Amino acid sequence: MPTRIASAETSISFPALVQAFFTDYLVEQRALSPQTVAGYRDAFTLFLSFAHRYLGRWPAAMQLSDITPALILAFLDHLEQERHNSVRSRNIRLAALRAFLKFASHHDLSALQTIEQALAIPMKRFELPLPEFLSREEMFAIIGDPGMTWISRRDHLLLGLLYNTGARVSEIISVKVLDVTLDGAACVHLHGKGRKQRAVPLWKSTVKEIRAWLRLNPTLGNESALLPNRDGQPMTRNNVTQRLSLAVIKASKTVNSLLGRHVSPHCIRHSTAMHLLQSGVDISVIALWLGHESPKTTYQYVEADLAMKDQALAKLQEPDMKPLRYTAPDSLLQFLKTL
Repeated sequence: MPTRIASAETSISFPALVQAFFTDYLVEQRALSPQTVAGYRDAFTLFLSFAHRYLGRWPAAMQLSDITPALILAFLDHLEQERHNSVRSRNIRLAALRAFLKFASHHDLSALQTIEQALAIPMKRFELPLPEFLSREEMFAIIGDPGMTWISRRDHLLLGLLYNTGARVSEIISVKVLDVTLDGAACVHLHGKGRKQRAVPLWKSTVKEIRAWLRLNPTLGNESALLPNRDGQPMTRNNVTQRLSLAVIKASKTVNSLLGRHVSPHCIRHSTAMHLLQSGVDISVIALWLGHESPKTTYQYVEADLAMKDQALAKLQEPDMKPLRYTAPDSLLQFLKTL
């Protein structure tokens, strides 16, 4: 049942507003994914814990008018200075609070002035670092050879799929056997952010390896994880990070540029995008390949590629040539003097 809109004389309690925001608005009306709702939940947990210390009262006793610009700014400073959150994380927390305040402004008119003041707090600007990516030589060295053990063959398929698809870790560990199409136009169906789905084509070598993997594991059903752990359960983020770290250490024995280098699963995603760009694939296609909501996100790879070209140009010796000074004709100089 939707929450009743308050009149100027009545107002909904703060706890009821928070509950309505999560149950009625985020889940029922906007139908956000569980991961997105969890992100909002974490932001509110941090904010209410801070507000309890800052205001000296329990969250259940708070009022909407307590969420002043001073409280929000103090909370944001706490995130950056004490919790050492990045500016991006700080902005994500602020976005969650702003979404709640916009929702609350339609349900409690008594605190409208305070809400408007709080909504005026801007997002903090920051410079996005250029994405770190691997060269093709480094990538192939990390993928390595399949090996003979069950673990080594799974890891080889895992790293190959990450590079082939440019998938996020959450997407690759969620792939089930039924998500893979090996006949006809071979592809893997990925379940991305915000319940968005996309199909990414597979190389012939990847298709061949998946077929061999399924023959090696005949007990894997359609609903089974394509890349399970030893217990048959889907791999976790930590599992993938650990296996990748071991692969990098092994590859660094033959590729010196990998020595002491931290390579994250997301770095492989960046590498896929960069190699597609360098191969001449259109930026809009790369955006679809990676599951970006907007092609603007994908332009970071163009900027990184230009930076790489600038570095190469700096190593190229310029020709020893002195530019000639342009001398204007008398008629032109006369014209300019009359302006």
